[in-house]
Amino acid sequence: MLIRYKKTFEKIAMGLLSFMPTEKDLKKLQQTMKQYELDEHWQLFLWKEEDIIGLIGIVNEPDCLMVQHISVNPSHRHHGIGKEMVAALRDLYPGKGFVPNEVTAPFIDKCHQCKNTEGRG
Repeated sequence: MLIRYKKTFEKIAMGLLSFMPTEKDLKKLQQTMKQYELDEHWQLFLWKEEDIIGLIGIVNEPDCLMVQHISVNPSHRHHGIGKEMVAALRDLYPGKGFVPNEVTAPFIDKCHQCKNTEGRG
């Protein structure tokens, strides 16, 4: 289930964000968290099953969602959680396009390919 980030989830969110290649440095990670907390266009969502195991961060533009971050706890990877987060965001923002950044592009492209081939063969 996709839930909106709250300050009480800061440590788990920082832990998940730290798995992103661009967020390895502590100062950079803290700046990114501050951006999500202060900028109304930057929105962070957490994926909760029994525990919080993933996150997806976007910049909500008028005509599209720019996907800034996608991260899943390593012990829960390769189970479709990232794709579920993308699908949940699509449901939350119907009609909006998804634009990845250079880091999230390979994953978002993979989600599009899976979506386009579902139900075939």
